[in-house]
Amino acid sequence: MFKSKTNIFNFSHLYHLLIFLGFTANLISQNLSSTKLNQRTIKLDYNNTTGKLNTMFKECIGAGRANEGLRADWQQQLAMVKQDCDFKYIRMHGLLTDDMGVYKQDEKGNPQYNYQYIDVLYDYIISVGMKPFVELGFMPNYLASADKTIFWWKGNITPPNNYDKWQALIENLVAHFTERYGEDEVKTWYFEVWNEPNLDGFWSGTQDEYFKLYEYTAKAIKNVNSAYRIGGPATAGNGWIAETINFTNQNNVPIDFISTHSYGVKHGYLDEFGTSGTILSKDQWSVSADIINVRKKMDNLSKQNLELHYTEWSSSYTPADPIHDSYHQAAYILQKIKQTGTATNSMSYWVFTDIFEESAPRFTPFHGGFGLLNYQGIKKPAYYAYQFMNKLGETELQNSDNCSWATKNNKGDLQLLLWDFTNTHPGDMELNQTYYIKDLPSKPKEKVNIQLSNLPKGNYSLEIYKVGYKNNDPYTAYLNMGKPNQLTKLQVTQLKDESNGKPFLIEQIKVNSNNNFNKEIDINENDVLFFKIIKK
Repeated sequence: MFKSKTNIFNFSHLYHLLIFLGFTANLISQNLSSTKLNQRTIKLDYNNTTGKLNTMFKECIGAGRANEGLRADWQQQLAMVKQDCDFKYIRMHGLLTDDMGVYKQDEKGNPQYNYQYIDVLYDYIISVGMKPFVELGFMPNYLASADKTIFWWKGNITPPNNYDKWQALIENLVAHFTERYGEDEVKTWYFEVWNEPNLDGFWSGTQDEYFKLYEYTAKAIKNVNSAYRIGGPATAGNGWIAETINFTNQNNVPIDFISTHSYGVKHGYLDEFGTSGTILSKDQWSVSADIINVRKKMDNLSKQNLELHYTEWSSSYTPADPIHDSYHQAAYILQKIKQTGTATNSMSYWVFTDIFEESAPRFTPFHGGFGLLNYQGIKKPAYYAYQFMNKLGETELQNSDNCSWATKNNKGDLQLLLWDFTNTHPGDMELNQTYYIKDLPSKPKEKVNIQLSNLPKGNYSLEIYKVGYKNNDPYTAYLNMGKPNQLTKLQVTQLKDESNGKPFLIEQIKVNSNNNFNKEIDINENDVLFFKIIKK
């Protein structure tokens, strides 16, 4: 009797267990179904083109200050960046600051000019095939109206004590450029008046005093050659655009381009000491919408002939934001440039190297610095965003995918650059400075199905390059090293090997008479993939 009851009891439990297992299996099936990767399809016709690829992304790149450009490691890094990314212009602060030895006065108050340091710097820039985007500032101490300065290197931010002497300095400097480099060369340069005068940290004067400075500067440059290009206001946060255009219109003051700046965090413009807490904006059109709206504003003011240059931009305005080092930054860069389209003539990423000393030399090899490269020349993920864009071909293919470019070059090779940008930042509850210093594994996002048609018959080599979590991601590798404050030679070698830019897949393909080629690949959040299909 007891045995029989036990059997009945066991059978009952078995019955309920089977029901439970069936229910669980159903839940698992549903969950697997719900987490199935989305399908993203990129359809390309080799013969369906839209014209020449817009390459405004490599028109200009930023650097910290002019005096840093006299360093050997700065110059070596610039040469590498030029070779890999092919930036055309470079812009920097502090050309006229006293550490460049440009200006003083004798005991009678007569001006004395000296351009030996500038010559060394500009000769080098031109020797590697680049041009200066000349930011005219800050104030030489002999011309300064007060002693208010910014940064560790003490750039004077006050208006001139004598505007005529300021004009004479600029005219003499530009005449020197003309004599040294030739009129035809200097005609290709840009002259920008000051930096972010709408911030009292960068300009102690008023808006009217800035416009006076602009007017005297414009006269100086045009006195040397009327074809030389002058512009501004080089403001933070897209400021003073209408005011600058109205001032130049109403006072018949020359202007050839508008320049301004935009960063992708929620608040703030200046972090001199690298201590501000920042939060990446959740607005999917941050930065790019600013640029598009400024272009519309300029057009509405009947100034369609003016060029627009964003002479600074990035995800964050502080040189202590770890998003700059993170693998997330590469996809962020590509997303913003793609969204901006043709609204601007250039977007100058701030900056090319962590050799950047606004708040004094930094004490760790990765500190959230602005650069594409760190002190030791280790290539950050952001570096590859620009290198990949530079490898795109001359002719763009028609492409309805909003997160990719497809091109072909004059040899007939095809290139495809695609990415996922997912803003994983948790929002107001956490700062960039605590979020992006973590090891942040990326989640699977989708399958990308690439469908190429009308590809000429023949044999090809397919190379695929990748940037993402633990792929050309030296910062995550640095975190896994324990974040050493100083790197040994061996550690530098290891991190450079982690970010060597080599293809992660190479295969040989054959296109037969149907002229089609398909490839499916998985992509994670914030991955960047670059495809080269090379005709043999």
